[in-house]
Amino acid sequence: MEQVNPFKASPMREARAGLRDIAPAAIAAIPIGLLFGAVAVTKGLSPAEVALMSLLVFAGGAQFAAIESWVSPAPILALAFGTFLINVRHVLMGASLAPKIRLSRSQKFIAFFFMTDESWALSERRAIDRPVTGIYWAAMAAILFANWVVSTTLGAVLGSFLGDPARFGADFAFTALFIGLVAGFGRSRITLVTVGVSAAVAALVHHFIGAPWHVASGALAGIAAAYVTAGPEARA
Repeated sequence: MEQVNPFKASPMREARAGLRDIAPAAIAAIPIGLLFGAVAVTKGLSPAEVALMSLLVFAGGAQFAAIESWVSPAPILALAFGTFLINVRHVLMGASLAPKIRLSRSQKFIAFFFMTDESWALSERRAIDRPVTGIYWAAMAAILFANWVVSTTLGAVLGSFLGDPARFGADFAFTALFIGLVAGFGRSRITLVTVGVSAAVAALVHHFIGAPWHVASGALAGIAAAYVTAGPEARA
């Protein structure tokens, strides 16, 4: 008697599963995208430039950090270095997910450009009890990518009419978002030391040197503090 594979699913079912799983994260990202677009136009970017940035970069945290540090002329090297530090975690995330997703090597290189924290976490959870198919991944990636590009562009268009977000206090929303993320990291000794050292160094560099060097300096200081605080056993 032929054995039935319980994990064999149709492409349509895989696509629906991807859309269902990513929907809450996509909805939550809409106000963040709108805010990014509105803040970006106050830094001198046009709606078309905001759309192009979201298309080519597609990294919310890195884009916010770049906009926060944006001066004229744009310090390309410093912005690229800061973006690299913020997104370097994707190297480890990709290495972890690569053996679990059903794609060829060349397809993985393309697919992982669209990796986000949400799509990675959902795929890792799915990989616990069933394969991660390319269709499942593509459904999540397509929705998040289109959602981010559209919401940031719409935010830029609306922001050009609303003016400076600081008038409404919306300029603090990005800072509040990161404070919330940091608060969710826990209160272990390593976390507290890492966040404290990173914040102190970033503040000092911003005060004495200025943007955009405080982003990269704070990130490097945080990495160094985490490495030292972890101790030899954790690093082994």
